[in-house]
Amino acid sequence: MSGAALPPALRGVLLAARLRAVAIITLTVLPPAAGLLLLLHRQTSPVPTATSAGLLLLAWIALSLRAWGALDPRWLIRGLDAHLPTLEDSAELLFRDPTTLSPMAVLQRARLDARLAQTALPDLRPRYPRRQLLLACGAGLALAVLAYAGSALRGIITQHPAAAPQSAGEVAVTPRIHILPPAYTGLSASDIDQLDVKAPTGSTLEFSFGIAQQAATVTLVFADGHKLELKQQDQAWKGTLKLDTSALYRLQLDGASAASQPLHRLEALPDRPPEVVVHAPDKTLNLLAGKQKTWELSFEASDDYGLGPAELSISLAQGSGDNVKTTERKLVLDGRGDARHRSYSTALDLTAMGFARGDDLIVRLGVADNRQPQPNITRSTSFILRWPEEAMKQGSGVEGPVQNATPAFFRSERQLIIDTEALQAERGGLEASRFTARADALGVDQKMLRLRYGQFLGEEFESNAEHDPRKENPKDGKKEADAEDHDAPPNTAPGSDAFGKEGNILHEYGHIHDIAEATTLLDPVTRKILKSALDEMWQAELRLRQALPEQALPFEYKALDYIKQVQQAERIYLARAGLELPQPDLSRRLSGDRVGLADRNAALPAARSRDSTLTTLYHAAATGGMVDTAALQDWLHAHADTAPNALSLIAAADKLQSDPSCQSCRSELQSLLWPLLPAPPTAVTPRGTPDAAGAAYLDSLSASPAPGAAK
Repeated sequence: MSGAALPPALRGVLLAARLRAVAIITLTVLPPAAGLLLLLHRQTSPVPTATSAGLLLLAWIALSLRAWGALDPRWLIRGLDAHLPTLEDSAELLFRDPTTLSPMAVLQRARLDARLAQTALPDLRPRYPRRQLLLACGAGLALAVLAYAGSALRGIITQHPAAAPQSAGEVAVTPRIHILPPAYTGLSASDIDQLDVKAPTGSTLEFSFGIAQQAATVTLVFADGHKLELKQQDQAWKGTLKLDTSALYRLQLDGASAASQPLHRLEALPDRPPEVVVHAPDKTLNLLAGKQKTWELSFEASDDYGLGPAELSISLAQGSGDNVKTTERKLVLDGRGDARHRSYSTALDLTAMGFARGDDLIVRLGVADNRQPQPNITRSTSFILRWPEEAMKQGSGVEGPVQNATPAFFRSERQLIIDTEALQAERGGLEASRFTARADALGVDQKMLRLRYGQFLGEEFESNAEHDPRKENPKDGKKEADAEDHDAPPNTAPGSDAFGKEGNILHEYGHIHDIAEATTLLDPVTRKILKSALDEMWQAELRLRQALPEQALPFEYKALDYIKQVQQAERIYLARAGLELPQPDLSRRLSGDRVGLADRNAALPAARSRDSTLTTLYHAAATGGMVDTAALQDWLHAHADTAPNALSLIAAADKLQSDPSCQSCRSELQSLLWPLLPAPPTAVTPRGTPDAAGAAYLDSLSASPAPGAAK
């Protein structure tokens, strides 16, 4: 159905209806949206307001498109048939291509065109929903009133701060505190009009309190007992304090008791040490690559107030065994960026440093900040660049190098699974020889990983089982390879054609430690699980050597599952060692001397906690007693580095001391003390007194004759 053949009049009817539908959507959405945006603008910052405006615009577009699409040609056909009886329910013919109509349909189409030209077209535009539009306007107006009313209320509160006193009791205080941060922070001075203060450690606080009532003296009394006497200047009480540690304080007038006044916080925000991020190298241990002449290093550091000097510590370790010689040097790095965030990069010239084969080059970055008097220093992890030694040459006249049987690094089973899946995914784009070579390389990695775990079972040499022709032929020896124990050495007949192979020579003349039951490293259950993992690794290696990665994946997954079980084993035993019992004192043998021996019948002494301060405080809070605030402050002072929420603890204890009947204060103090309580010591449960039946049973056992006694 196409609208290209429609008369222009019908197109105008459809367009008018669509525009009316979009107008209804707009008039319904616009008033509430405008009121909501006004409320957000006056309550929050412009960023949330802009985000909300964007979301509302997207919602309007979605609703308009939905209303536009709902009024399609089928809707117009239904409207024409309903409002124009002269069309004889055949309005659909006006929307069809005339070339596709039958002769009768063409005749009917001509009649409809003639009637349509003589008939006035109906108005199919949807009517305005008055009730819906009134509700939308009312919602928008209510939101606008709420926005202006909330702003006016906040303005009244801001203009008259004295209407709500900031301190309890009869004292009305108008505070003004000038905060002067340390110079190294780079922060500007600021003023606040509240009694609770948060400022960087080392800031200077200049207090200025306007007090409504007459007072001879005004003192700041701190929770730890210290006091700061304020002086009256220019109708205000002023004083200066250096904020070194967080504290709680209250106002005291004319030397009266300050217990009725609430505690206020002075929180010292500590200067955090710099944060260091290392971009290059991406590994802690790096091997020299080919003809590498330089080592690229890249670091990034940030600090809350400002970064200081950055120093790269470089250590060169040369030699092996006990003849290792280490030389150290320092290199100052110049960073790029602003004072709080800098990037550092350098390239170390390996030749100039004397870096040679077999050496290790170790670097570590240290970044300081501008904290005074002692800066914070953050040091990164040590990164090593290693130049591996040359492979050892055989001294028995055999040509070719002897590779180390234990490489420095092994692929993990998880990495083997990832590489195997990647190889299988790339199979269609690789040549057959390339695919086979990569699969064989994965098989070698699987073998090395199997040998690595085999060492925990006492295996020292590779068995000859993998060279069994039955296992190398996937068609003939598949079942035999699956059923055979691959870790046991094969039995070679004296006259077999395998004479001269290294496995048989070793089996005849060497010492083989591949008897899994002889190892003492693992318990039997863990050893059995590890043996199953080795079997699965062997099957995976066999499939990879045959360039069948899709068949190797199930065995690799099973091997990984077994390895996880071994890693989560409950007990791992050390190697077996001889039992050394203490030598008895034979001079006291059969003498009956019991000097120095403990009394077996004596009761075990009750274990005591090292520090019972918190336990006593918690017990007092739980039983309705008085809490010793001084003892709590002494404990917090002794554990300042490990005690969290120290100010909250002191404030809760002070509230309870001021009002002992406050149950909510007791609950709050208990909840803060509970995480800090020491773990209770292990206690011995005494044996209970038996009842009558139990006593009778014990008496009968005592009266029974001993086994084997003469009757």
